[in-house]
Amino acid sequence: FLPGLIEVLVLDEDAIGTLVARGAEVTDEQIAARSALADGASLATIIYTSGTTGRPKGVELTHGNFVSITREGVAGLGEVCAKPYSRTLLFLPLAHVFARFIEVLCVPSGAVMGHTPNARNLIADLAAFQPTFVLAVPRVFEKVYNSAEQKAGDGLPLRIFRWAAKVAITYSRALDTPSGPNPVLTAQHRLADRLVHRKLRGALGGRAEFAVSGGAPLGERLGHFYRGIGVRVLEGYGLTETTAPTAVNRPGLTKVGTVGPAFPGTSVRVDDDGAIWVAGPHVFRGYRHLPEQTAEVLVDGWFKTGDLGSLDDDGYLRITGRSKEIIVTAGGKNVAPALLEDRLRGHPLVSQVVVVGDQRPFIGALVTLDAEMLPGWLAMHGLPSMDVATAATNPAVLEALDRAVARTNEAVSRAESIRKIHVLTTDFTEANGYLTPSLKVKRAQVLKDFAAQIDELYEDTRQHS
Repeated sequence: FLPGLIEVLVLDEDAIGTLVARGAEVTDEQIAARSALADGASLATIIYTSGTTGRPKGVELTHGNFVSITREGVAGLGEVCAKPYSRTLLFLPLAHVFARFIEVLCVPSGAVMGHTPNARNLIADLAAFQPTFVLAVPRVFEKVYNSAEQKAGDGLPLRIFRWAAKVAITYSRALDTPSGPNPVLTAQHRLADRLVHRKLRGALGGRAEFAVSGGAPLGERLGHFYRGIGVRVLEGYGLTETTAPTAVNRPGLTKVGTVGPAFPGTSVRVDDDGAIWVAGPHVFRGYRHLPEQTAEVLVDGWFKTGDLGSLDDDGYLRITGRSKEIIVTAGGKNVAPALLEDRLRGHPLVSQVVVVGDQRPFIGALVTLDAEMLPGWLAMHGLPSMDVATAATNPAVLEALDRAVARTNEAVSRAESIRKIHVLTTDFTEANGYLTPSLKVKRAQVLKDFAAQIDELYEDTRQHS
C-alpha cells in the first residue's frame, strides 16, 4: 500500500502512448510554469531500495541531489566522461540509481549515451556502439573474463590465455610498486598484448579506456586483470540513498581493491565499530512515509549506510561487508560473506553463491551453476553434455567446485572458511525473484526458500566441526 498513489501506468500496456495522448493539449506555457515550481529541495524521484536484506524502502531523491552529484561528477571524472569523444552504452536497468545517475551525468558532461534493453547481446552491442567508458556491476566483468577463457578452448590456446591473464595481473600489481614493472615483465606484457589483450579489449567494443564498476565488490584479481589488459577499472561505492556514488577511484587516484576516496563534494567516515557514515548534498531527504526509519539512519547530518569498512591513511575506503549480513557462527566468529562469495563466484561454473552459517557450527554455502558456461566447461574437460540438474551431482563437477572452494578459503582463516557446499539445481534470477534488477542476491528470500537445503549442510557435522 502506497499512500498518495493515484494511478499506475504499465509500459507493456501502452503507458507511453497514454502519456503522449494526455500531453497533446498541454501548452508550452503550462510546462514552463510547472518547471518553475521546482527547486533544489523538490522531490525529483522515488527509487526503491533493492530489498536484499529486508523490505524495500522508497528513497526520496531531490533535484538538488542530482544536480550536485552530477556537477561534482564532471569535475572529478572529467577524464572519463567529459572528453569530446566520450560515449557510453547503458544496459543497466533504469530502476537502478546508478543508471539514473549516468543518464543525468551525460547532460552536463556532454557524453554520448546509448541504450540497450539488457545484457543478452552485450558483446555485439558493445562492438557496434564502441563506448569509451563502460559501466557495469561486477558480475558482468566476471562473465566477460570467463567467456573469454572458455572461448580459448583447451590445449595451447588455453595455456596462452591463462599465461596472458597472469601477466596482466602481475603487470598491474607491479605498477603499484615504487620500481614499477621490470624489463622482463614489460616485454612479456607487450607480447601478451599482441596475442591476447587486444582481443579482450575488443570484447568491450575496442575503444574502452575506462570501466566503472559498482553495486558490489569487484575483487582485486579482476581489477588488476582489466587494468593489466589496458582498461582502467574505477571501482566505486554508493547506495540509492546517496544518489549513486559516494566514493570512487579516479584516473589519477586509483588503488585496486578499494572503492577510492570520497566522491568530490562529499564526506566519508568510519566509526569505531567499522560502520560507514556519509555526508554531503547527494544524501537523500528521507524514506517515503517512514519517518522512524529515516531518523534511524540520518543522524546529525550524517547518513548511516549499514555497510562496514575501513579507511587507509590516504582516505581510500575498503568495503568489508554489510552489518545486516554479518554471520555469527555458533563459536562466536564474525564472518563477512561478501569476500567468500566474490572469490567463489569467479569460477566459470559458478553463477551465484550465498554463504550461510549464522548460529551454526561452521560456514557453508549454497551454489548455483552457470547454465551458459556449463557446456563449454564440460567439453573442455572431456565430459559428456549434461543439464544443470545432472551436473549438480556429477562427481567431476563437484570435485572442480571443491577445488574452487579450497582456493576461496586461502583468503580467510579456518574459522571463516567454507566447509561444505550444496549445489542447487535452480539458478537465482530476476525473473524468479532471487535477484534484484542490479543482479544482487535477495539474501533473505534465499535463506527462507532454501532453508531445507541449508539444514542438510549441518545434518552430519562430525567431520566438519
